[in-house]
Amino acid sequence: MINLIIFVLAIYVGYHVVWNVTPALHTPLMAVTNAISAIVIVGAMLATGLTIGGTSKFFGTLAVLLAAVNVFGGFLVTRRMLEMFKKKEPKKLPSKEGA
Repeated sequence: MINLIIFVLAIYVGYHVVWNVTPALHTPLMAVTNAISAIVIVGAMLATGLTIGGTSKFFGTLAVLLAAVNVFGGFLVTRRMLEMFKKKEPKKLPSKEGA
């Protein structure tokens, strides 16, 4: 029962932390989220390696897979965000030398 209470409190605190952060801090918050996902991958791999049962191995492998998708998706989103801030080269007009 105590684990359920801790889980509900973590959801509540996490919700308020994410939605009340200033816009200038969203990028560092996302970077920390990617780091936490990397830690989850390591923990899931360790837990999967130490299990004996088939069901535990399945859920451990599923945890590694989903955390990896989260990490790589975070990197893709970060790359797209950084591309938005790159300066675009001016388009060159075609020359009329051959006309």
